[in-house]
Amino acid sequence: MDRSYSRSRRLAPAVAVAAAAALTLAGCSSSSGGKEAEESAQGASAGKADTPRMKVALVTHQAAGDTFWDIVRKGAEAAAAKDNVELIYSNDPNAGTQANLVQNAIDQKVDGIAITLAKPDAMKDVVSKAKAAGIPVVGLNSGVSDWQKLGLMEFFGQDENVAGEALGKRLNEAGAKKAVCVVQEQGNIGLEQRCAGVKKTFEGDVENLNVNGTDMPSVKSTITAKLKQDSDLDYVVTLGAPFALTAAQSIGDAGSKAKVATFDLNKQLTGAISDGSIEFAVDQQPYLQGYLAIDSLWLYKNNGNYMGGGEQPVLTGPAFVDKTNVETIEKYAAKGTR
Repeated sequence: MDRSYSRSRRLAPAVAVAAAAALTLAGCSSSSGGKEAEESAQGASAGKADTPRMKVALVTHQAAGDTFWDIVRKGAEAAAAKDNVELIYSNDPNAGTQANLVQNAIDQKVDGIAITLAKPDAMKDVVSKAKAAGIPVVGLNSGVSDWQKLGLMEFFGQDENVAGEALGKRLNEAGAKKAVCVVQEQGNIGLEQRCAGVKKTFEGDVENLNVNGTDMPSVKSTITAKLKQDSDLDYVVTLGAPFALTAAQSIGDAGSKAKVATFDLNKQLTGAISDGSIEFAVDQQPYLQGYLAIDSLWLYKNNGNYMGGGEQPVLTGPAFVDKTNVETIEKYAAKGTR
């Protein structure tokens, strides 16, 4: 384990927030950092670092077809282009396979690793191996309740319980009485926390509906069947933008009057908010999560900084997007950065 990392955790927090820099950068589409990513970045106002070349691995639990992670990746690529970082991206929704991908990064002797903790227990051993090899590890997106237990250096994301509670309160304001919370990946702790948060504050009835998030036709038919079965449902809560758009189709197929609220954005989702087919979304700013995760590893290596001082997570959400502010967000979503 890096001894300077251990010493720094005992020091008073020194927060180095790079969010302002993140907002000046647009996404890029290359599969790694460096020259190609830098050239493809649109509207970047920051120059490229002249620090020694780094190699950083970003390993997520992204499932096929989930556009949320494209936004995370664009943020990571923008930071990599600025920081002279070679970015190695890999993903798998299976926790065991994701752990193997982290091991691959360790074997490549990368300078830093950023991971998601959708299933924290499966990542515990491989995180310990990374630390033993002297490789700093930061977390993003999933794992706000577990990153410190696993000994990660920093965490960037939202508190999913808090986000769920905020959505539950919003349902109360909308006058909802009965809702279903659609879970696209069973066992994903972050998704479960979202639904639990909704249940905690929503004054009506809510139940979870498990669907196979890797099979969208199946998602559509399962939600449709649920709506036909229970005509009292007046809200469908989804946990990702693609599932919200599918739920809106299910409502039409079922002849239901239910409305859709969701977590997370993409460019199609902002359009659906504008036209009224989706009521609102909770945005956790995935671009910022990817950007800060990579930038934090560069800051640690080159200046010994800790965002949050190693004691507190850096929260990127939640924030609501609805008809009152979607016009502002839409132009960024069209670029794939919100």
